[in-house]
Amino acid sequence: MKNWTPRDFNMTTYLESKKLTACPNIKHGFFNKFGGVSDGPYATLNCRSRSDDDREKVEKNRMIACNMLSKNAELFEIRQVHSPHVHKFDGHKFNDQFIVPEADAAVTNKKNIALSVVTADCAPVLLADPVANVIGAAHAGWKGAHSGIIENTVAAMVEMGASRENITASIGPCIAQTSYEVGPELYKQISNENYFTPSQRENHYMFDLEGYVSDKLWQSEITKIDPLHTDTYDENNNLFSYRRRTHSGESDYGCQISIILQQ
Repeated sequence: MKNWTPRDFNMTTYLESKKLTACPNIKHGFFNKFGGVSDGPYATLNCRSRSDDDREKVEKNRMIACNMLSKNAELFEIRQVHSPHVHKFDGHKFNDQFIVPEADAAVTNKKNIALSVVTADCAPVLLADPVANVIGAAHAGWKGAHSGIIENTVAAMVEMGASRENITASIGPCIAQTSYEVGPELYKQISNENYFTPSQRENHYMFDLEGYVSDKLWQSEITKIDPLHTDTYDENNNLFSYRRRTHSGESDYGCQISIILQQ
């Protein structure tokens, strides 16, 4: 069962976690690929700055998405590298822009700062403690999740005053286990057969990324967890997918954006 509510404004659709929506003063959205200005494999709401898409179009797309949630917020971008690194945003700009190099999560206690991550199969995780007024956004592929990005994001929020018992976390659209075949190397690295089912190919497995990320949150003492159970690989969900692009032979790919802010 999908635990989200679709919103549609001017053809831009995003999903909302019911649990995060219940948090006062928190705005968030897991956007799909509709409603932007990009063309070709990036059509239309590509928010991946490091793609070969036109930079001005990507910036326009990011502004469109952010404005759907708030006209007053400033969008903060991280340079994602599949790492365990978290940036604690205190209001300081880098080169007059809200962008930092090489981090896979950001947390802040500032109002009207829209934290964002972009994904195309990896799991976007949005977190909020509405009591302490601390929010977080994390990009969790298997590498980041395995190396500690979830635990580090929660710890950074706690350092800013959040309480683990008050944090609500939602796992947005990501590649589903039925779509995610992996080889023996990943199976050995994760070293827990609970996240795998056998594949039709010998010595290959189907990996449950959403379940793995959810358990990382639980192990971090987060009990208010809302996975949206939405497969990026499934074309019917209208989401960008790196793996689907690879299978179709396209030269490049776009990413959807997930945003959270407090007002």
